[in-house]
Amino acid sequence: MELFFLALLVLIMAGALGSGYPVAFALPGSAIITIGLAAGAGYLFDGNTDAYFHSGGPQQWLSAGVTNLRGVYWEVERDTLIAIPLFIFMGIMLQRSKIAEDLLVTMAQLFGPVPGGLGISVVFVGALLAATTGIVGATVVAMGLISLPAMLRNKYSPSLATGTIAASGTLGQIIPPSIVLIILADQLASATDQASTARKALHKEATGELSMPSAFDVASTSAGEMFLGAFVPGILLVLLYMAYILIYAVINPKAAPAVQSDSKFNRAFWGQVALTLVPPLTLIFLVLGSIITGVATVNQAGAIGAAGAMIMAGYRLHENGGKLTYVPAILGLIALAMLAFVLDRYEMNLKSIDTAEDWFGIQLGLLATLLLIISLVWSGARVLRIGNTMHGVMLETAKTTSLVFIILLGAAMLTAAFRAFGGEELVRDFLNSLPGGFWTQFIIVMAVIFILGFFLDFIEIAVVVVPIVAPILLADPGANITAVWLGVMIGLNIQTSFLTPPFGFALFYLRGVAPKAVKTIAMYKGVIAFIGLQLAALTIVGLYPPLVNYLPNRVSFLSETAPPPRNPKLQHCIEQYVSDQVALDGNLSTTVANALNMDLTVLPKDLAKDLTKGFESGETALISLPRISETAAAVNAAADDYRPQLSYVRSIEKQVRVVQAEIKDLDTRIGRLRDESEKAERDRLQVIRAGFADEVAHLEKDVPDTWVSVNEEFATMTTAEQKARTTYRRHADSAWSGPNDLLAILDGNTEFAALEQQLRDLKSFIETTPEADAHETVNQLSKAFGKVEGAGDVKSALSKARRALKDKRNPDREKALVQYDKAVAAYEEQAQWRSEADTVLRPKLNAYLEAIRPTLGIRSQERLNREQALFMAGCNAKHRDISLNF
Repeated sequence: MELFFLALLVLIMAGALGSGYPVAFALPGSAIITIGLAAGAGYLFDGNTDAYFHSGGPQQWLSAGVTNLRGVYWEVERDTLIAIPLFIFMGIMLQRSKIAEDLLVTMAQLFGPVPGGLGISVVFVGALLAATTGIVGATVVAMGLISLPAMLRNKYSPSLATGTIAASGTLGQIIPPSIVLIILADQLASATDQASTARKALHKEATGELSMPSAFDVASTSAGEMFLGAFVPGILLVLLYMAYILIYAVINPKAAPAVQSDSKFNRAFWGQVALTLVPPLTLIFLVLGSIITGVATVNQAGAIGAAGAMIMAGYRLHENGGKLTYVPAILGLIALAMLAFVLDRYEMNLKSIDTAEDWFGIQLGLLATLLLIISLVWSGARVLRIGNTMHGVMLETAKTTSLVFIILLGAAMLTAAFRAFGGEELVRDFLNSLPGGFWTQFIIVMAVIFILGFFLDFIEIAVVVVPIVAPILLADPGANITAVWLGVMIGLNIQTSFLTPPFGFALFYLRGVAPKAVKTIAMYKGVIAFIGLQLAALTIVGLYPPLVNYLPNRVSFLSETAPPPRNPKLQHCIEQYVSDQVALDGNLSTTVANALNMDLTVLPKDLAKDLTKGFESGETALISLPRISETAAAVNAAADDYRPQLSYVRSIEKQVRVVQAEIKDLDTRIGRLRDESEKAERDRLQVIRAGFADEVAHLEKDVPDTWVSVNEEFATMTTAEQKARTTYRRHADSAWSGPNDLLAILDGNTEFAALEQQLRDLKSFIETTPEADAHETVNQLSKAFGKVEGAGDVKSALSKARRALKDKRNPDREKALVQYDKAVAAYEEQAQWRSEADTVLRPKLNAYLEAIRPTLGIRSQERLNREQALFMAGCNAKHRDISLNF
């Protein structure tokens, strides 16, 4: 019955959506109706409202959607969706300010003389509008009203013209900032938590280990990473569109002829181009640049975009055209320049200010803030006064934002109902049963999303499908994909939903403003090529993940909050980097050999021994490094034959676990049937249990006889690789820590010498001062020596002196003096070798550490340098198969 109600849920939802019923009510309505029917049927036919649910009951599942939504979106840390109304406000404000009209007219004049130039100008403007407004309907309508008549007048093919406009208008779905990317980031953040749990369970089942190494965990994503990940694929799509139009125009010049403009390319024309392009490009730079550089979060960038859009609208809508038209915008630019200057030159934290110069910086910052407020208020007043624009923008923003959040709530309820009837497990079992592993699953999911795009809007697909399939795809250790890559792939796929007939919204928008002479069938023909280009971009990004992963990695590794070099997820790439550097630097072995020959007689024996051990570790690390490559190559060579056997055996083991779970459930049910009247039912269940037991035995026989030996042989190779890596890491760390620890001791020479006089004066103080007072002074000096690196022996002797004085029943001044003399002797011995070592060894140690810093010492640094960070970004941008560890 669960499957019946699951099918009923899907049918009710499809019927409601197909009839044109509002999505915001169709999603929760279908969930409520289906759960109610299942509860009523259970009560009527089984006497239990919970009977036809996979687990739980109607009360639990009716409240689950609302509870989940509230739990997720009321958390302080989960503030991603705040950016949605900000970017919507920004887009609608720019659309009302007629920026699209200015761009289309100017770019048509600029690109017109090029074959297919009008089409290329539409794509270019579509990309700019995507990065500023991001509103598909407004962009398509604007370009349809302005560019389509001009293209048709100049003998452009109707199908090419309409296809170009419709496709260019949808670029706002993938070029950041994009509402769909924000929604996908939010959905994927929850999906990664589920995927992480599933992967840990898989690792435990496969290996028997209670904990999974953190290097194998699933990494989450954020709206900022999604914006960065989608940037290059968005540009790729724009270039594909432009290349297609240009090639089409060259092959068939009559379908996309060059258009000679009456405008001359003089200074006035280029001034108009600059005035048209610079403001939106500046806004794009401020919004995306602030995210990319890490200056602002996505929410803060949304606020920047909303403020910038209002300033742009303020001068664009100003009707008087007088001298004051651009003054608010100029004030805003001056304020931003001043803020950038003071943030770079002065300490702007009030608690840290201690100079008159810093106070001047604060005053300058306050002045810049005041100018920015004046600019915003002035622009806002204009927008409010002229055509009541602000009222319209706020109203549309509220409507659109409310629609998005109501759909999110409805989708949460629908997803809860889907899980209530076992839909999630059904989908997971179906995908996992497919031959071909992850890529078969992925292609099926992408095909389903593509087909759903014919009938559903992007929001419904993002909030209904992604929570169900994303955890399954992310949990697969074979592909080991990143959440940001999956999000961008889904975003690219969802983008086609605006173009695919019969419900492509971009086609509806364009049909509403296109002349009657343009047939609908011509529009459908025109978008086919662009749908193909979108699928081509999807294929390219799918085959080359660094197009998505590199930019987020680059920003992350270069930021102030970059992961430290010891991060477990970085170790494979770090070892690859070190191997490359060691191969390039032939002097590293010589440096380590010279260090081993260093004269250490000035040091105490224990320090000399530790230092020598560090140098020997450096030699061992260099020897271990090639061993990593050798063992990894052996594992990779054997993996091709081993992986199919592993997959086959793991699938059998999974089936065995499923059947054993059934047997366990039957055992529980049989155990409850103790009454003699229940004997027939008990015997029936015993027969079923015996059948399951036979099935387990049959499955276990399917495991190849050679599996144990093959598995042990491969495990031996992987153990050898891991041992080589562990050996290298341990010795590389020791190669740095030994010499670095000695340098830290020598760096404390000044503090050590500063305590000499206090130590000398302490003897008379111990001899003449009452024990109770003397012990406190000794204690203070002991703590002072404890803060000096390497002065532990002096501190230890002083501590013993303090304890001798502190004994309330029998304070022993003589014993304290004996310990004091030992402290002085230790101090004098240290002072001598410290001075000699500082002169003789410090330069050599500094040279040694500087030589190994970028290689053997990389794991011991606080952060990666720029060269290392860029290498890590490229290396980690590739998906690494970790299935052999499961």
